[in-house]
Amino acid sequence: MKILLLEDDIVLQDIIEEFLSENGYEVTSYFDGEKALDAIGCNTYDMLLLDVNVPHISGFEILAYLREIGNTTPTIYITSLSSIDYLTKGFELGADDYLRKPFDLEELNARIKYIIKRYTLHEEIEFDGMTFVPKSHQIMVGDKVIEMRQKEAKVLEYFIRNKGKIISCDEIIENVWDDESVPTHATIRTYIKNLRKMFDKEYFENIKGEGYRFNIL
Repeated sequence: MKILLLEDDIVLQDIIEEFLSENGYEVTSYFDGEKALDAIGCNTYDMLLLDVNVPHISGFEILAYLREIGNTTPTIYITSLSSIDYLTKGFELGADDYLRKPFDLEELNARIKYIIKRYTLHEEIEFDGMTFVPKSHQIMVGDKVIEMRQKEAKVLEYFIRNKGKIISCDEIIENVWDDESVPTHATIRTYIKNLRKMFDKEYFENIKGEGYRFNIL
């Protein structure tokens, strides 16, 4: 599970990163809001842990932008801002939780697990009049149900979460496959070919020499 941590207190950043890494998470840390936002634009994360008062772009500004462009990555604010006004603002911007400093690291881990479980079990993604349920590997179109294999569902989910972005085969492999059986580019093309057959519209645009772009008008 990949987590992005934005925390400008370097000591606290190291403590949190070490704790989460020991608990099996893959953590990428930033102390600068601008660099964190760039990383989010280039990678897919399962969870964002955002401090608010950080250099260049605040945690509030980052989440406001992400939600505006349709990025729904689960997000927890970790901040020393304790006013109810800040708490309210955090949730209004689309945060899933708000943890005031100082906090117990085990509490942070428990909140992460709860939010991820809630998303993976119940999340439905709406696009172009269809409902995609990644966990059940199904797409509902009216009364019709489109079934797919697990990896096909994971590939489709990655494209939907990064709609409009050119995605290479290497990026798909890096972000979707986490086991030892790394697929070839030909295998990735086969998955995309199979996904194309499931829809009446052409959502996957082939960008020659670069990859694919998932377009939803």
